[in-house]
Amino acid sequence: MSGIRIKAAMSGDSAVIKCLMTHPMETGFRKDAKTGQLIPAHFINHVMATVADKTVLDAQWGGGISSNPFLEFRVKGAKTGDKVVVSWEDNQGEKDSADATIA
Repeated sequence: MSGIRIKAAMSGDSAVIKCLMTHPMETGFRKDAKTGQLIPAHFINHVMATVADKTVLDAQWGGGISSNPFLEFRVKGAKTGDKVVVSWEDNQGEKDSADATIA
């Protein structure tokens, strides 16, 4: 099961796409309360979104994004029924993706 939840709906002439991504987003600067050791950096560093097989978002992220990040964006020219795919890759090589249909 994917750790990305997507809602996509038309609003006027644009599709509004909302994504909630499950990820710890550790910066590498926080210490473990029990051991005092630094928690290794673990964050999403690349996010990509396509609508109807066309790339509409290609973003580079860093450790300053909050855990379980929420992303919302609009896409002009999308249509009801178009397939939206959102994917990410983190600095440890983990990947996730999910898809939804624009309502």
